[in-house]
Amino acid sequence: MGVCPLSVCNIAPEDSITTQTLAEQLGGTEALGREIRSDFDLDEAIRSGLPVEAVECVVNSGVFHAPELHALVIPRRTLAHRKSLHGRLSADQSDRLIRVVRVAGQAEEAIGDVDKAKRWLRKPNRALRGRRPLDLLASDVGARLVEQALGRIEHGLGA
Repeated sequence: MGVCPLSVCNIAPEDSITTQTLAEQLGGTEALGREIRSDFDLDEAIRSGLPVEAVECVVNSGVFHAPELHALVIPRRTLAHRKSLHGRLSADQSDRLIRVVRVAGQAEEAIGDVDKAKRWLRKPNRALRGRRPLDLLASDVGARLVEQALGRIEHGLGA
């Protein structure tokens, strides 16, 4: 699919995760069908539901596997149904997709290496009571715990 201009992996360690970067990771203007220039634009896109193509762009980036996004964002059958109708994700599903993409970008930024960040997301972590960061992304509270662990890594405190 040609609408995925960048991958989640293309975030340089020194860059912060901006609204525009998140939009690019979801396929940019072409996939989203609108420009995202601010958090207000992103909020509006989430509330109206992101296109199903955004999920495909994230899978195509290689950071997340389809089964992981099916567990965290939208079940496989629901995604297939929405895709057949050229539909959109619900606002909740859109918000979950943004959350996992944002945290993946933060992991890459904090760790400084794409492959190590991918492994870190999938490996049980003592700072997270032995849970895998990826599994905690199913809730906002869990995502905040992962972000706190990443903050400790960024500040050299380990996680």
